[in-house]
Amino acid sequence: MPASHGGTIAPIGLARVFARPKLIAIGAIAVLVAAGWTYLGLVLAGQSGATLFQALCQPGFGTAGSWGIAQAAIVFAMWCAMALAMMLPTAAPMIMTYADIATTAAEKGERVASPLVLTGGYVAVWLGAAFILAALQGVLGRLAMLDDVMSVPSPLFAGALFLGAGLYQFSSLKRACVTQCQHPFSFFFANWTETPRGVFRLGAQQGLYCLGCCWAMMLLMFAVGVMSVIWMAILGTIMTMEKVSATVRFSRAIGAVFACVGLAIIAQSVVSHWPHKIG
Repeated sequence: MPASHGGTIAPIGLARVFARPKLIAIGAIAVLVAAGWTYLGLVLAGQSGATLFQALCQPGFGTAGSWGIAQAAIVFAMWCAMALAMMLPTAAPMIMTYADIATTAAEKGERVASPLVLTGGYVAVWLGAAFILAALQGVLGRLAMLDDVMSVPSPLFAGALFLGAGLYQFSSLKRACVTQCQHPFSFFFANWTETPRGVFRLGAQQGLYCLGCCWAMMLLMFAVGVMSVIWMAILGTIMTMEKVSATVRFSRAIGAVFACVGLAIIAQSVVSHWPHKIG
């Protein structure tokens, strides 16, 4: 018999858990991120004959060659896992902000939708992006534009990806999207809804802002190796730091770094192929 206080039966077990939106939000983020990294770890572990360094930095998977339905499904699953592993941590401040507001509303007796619904809307957008990225990988593979470590073999192409990602950091679209990601409270305050459908839509909107903020950096995985865990961690950390920053200064600083890296790669490629004068 559960303990009662003032004639009210205290919630126990799952009822107590589901009555705490913030706890649900933390659990959802932890489970989904762990699932993403676990899947990626299993994929890397399945690469027989690879050293630890090769598995972490230069994995070979989904490269050029004939693609069947099974291969396409596995590559799609890989990109889904990458989206969960890299992007959900960046969404943690947004999800926790919603959970805090929902907790306050629930304590006032107002109806609220679970943070799981919000997270579902956000994840749905990135699963759609994963499908597009997997399709892009398939196209590049068929055109023999990916090498054994799933990166573009052309230094000019790789440099152009870095340069493009760097320049995008200074664009008005990037600024608009990252600003929305940095201030989720204002977004929820202006668009608050109690219905699950509305909350799912809010999660999808935040997912679109996040996609608009981070798509160029996700494309960098084709320059450094699609399954490079080291680069996943680096880019994931950068994207998280962008969203917890108060201004766009960090984004522009990263943009300058990416642009310089891209220009350096392009310059090195041009110089190495420049005809040398003999005699």
